[in-house]
Amino acid sequence: MGVVSCLGHDPDEFYGNLLEGKSGISRIENFQCEDFATRFAGEIKGFECNGYVSKKNERRMDNCIKYTLVAGKKALEASGVGLGKEELEGLDRAKCGILIGTAMGGMQTFSTAVEDLTLKGFRRMNPFCIPFAITNMPGALLAMDLGFMGPNYSISTACATGNYCILSAAEHIRRGDANLMLAGGADAAIIPSGMGGFIACKALSKRNDEPERASRPWDQGRDGFVMGEGAGVLVLEELEHARARGAPILAEFLGGSFTCDAHHMTEPQPQGHGVRLCIQRSLENAGVTADDVNYVNAHATSTPAGDMAEYRAIRAAIPSDHVRINGTKSMIGHLLGAAGAVEAVATVQAIRTGLLHPTINVDNPESEVDMSVIVGAEKQSLDVRVALSNSFGFGGHNSSILFSAFKE
Repeated sequence: MGVVSCLGHDPDEFYGNLLEGKSGISRIENFQCEDFATRFAGEIKGFECNGYVSKKNERRMDNCIKYTLVAGKKALEASGVGLGKEELEGLDRAKCGILIGTAMGGMQTFSTAVEDLTLKGFRRMNPFCIPFAITNMPGALLAMDLGFMGPNYSISTACATGNYCILSAAEHIRRGDANLMLAGGADAAIIPSGMGGFIACKALSKRNDEPERASRPWDQGRDGFVMGEGAGVLVLEELEHARARGAPILAEFLGGSFTCDAHHMTEPQPQGHGVRLCIQRSLENAGVTADDVNYVNAHATSTPAGDMAEYRAIRAAIPSDHVRINGTKSMIGHLLGAAGAVEAVATVQAIRTGLLHPTINVDNPESEVDMSVIVGAEKQSLDVRVALSNSFGFGGHNSSILFSAFKE
């Protein structure tokens, strides 16, 4: 696994900070935002590529691409594949693919291009403004660096993107299209137009006086989500292929499902019917029952409507009192197209460590929420049997994926 986040750029550092209940939400420093209604986010500060991207490209590439390249290459290294020419040639690269999506793409690149066009004219526009803005380019450039010639495309289903990519990548392996897939998502929309756009549609929290307390899933005082940024990439691999090369196996991917609310552009179906259907279908796809699931990493964005719709759907589909539910976004914000992938990293880490990170800021929970199943202010120990991770996106896109510990 590889991760780039406001709480660290290594899966163990990232999860260690989550277990400590540390918030990565802070005042925005990368641009002037004094006039904005929301002036904080899960911003990555002082990011360096550390040799994973050439110096020339590090200066000119969009952050969305840089986050993808760093997280993807780190994930591959962690899986036991070196990045040198001889080590990469040890793989059948015609059977290695990449499926990394993004909700927004190279948004800073596109924003700068529009500004240049307006102020300077088209002749002064960056010749890379289109390639570095389109959503397929992060995965395409990663493939060029690695020589991976298998399936390679992007999916863009708003904030459900990461899960869509992971499940779709797994299906390529199951069909025999690939032996190994890099799968996940990336986004870097904490820029003036990104923040301004979400403020305009009244989606963001305005708790500027206490940013670290702004993301508060299931709390009665929640007033919108908190923007985040980064990338998450998982190496998915066919079992015998992984065994043959002695790869460290972190968990087993079981399956998942997608549905659509067909209800509203930005609001969920209030009773969570589409989400419940998605969870039920994911259980069927994975060949497990609701009773097998004892951990849920919830989408839990800290929005007034979304949190309760998801909670109702989870409890309807998984009514057991033994299930435990937490919300990663309480500490890192909402990473848009990267959210599902970064939360998949957290889900696998929960399986590996036997520890569930807290959900911070749930000070005054909704009366409908049973706090005995919510992992609140303190981390909890749990032998995770089957873990479910949810991600949903504008447009009514629902996605659920499932993992378990790997057993020989």
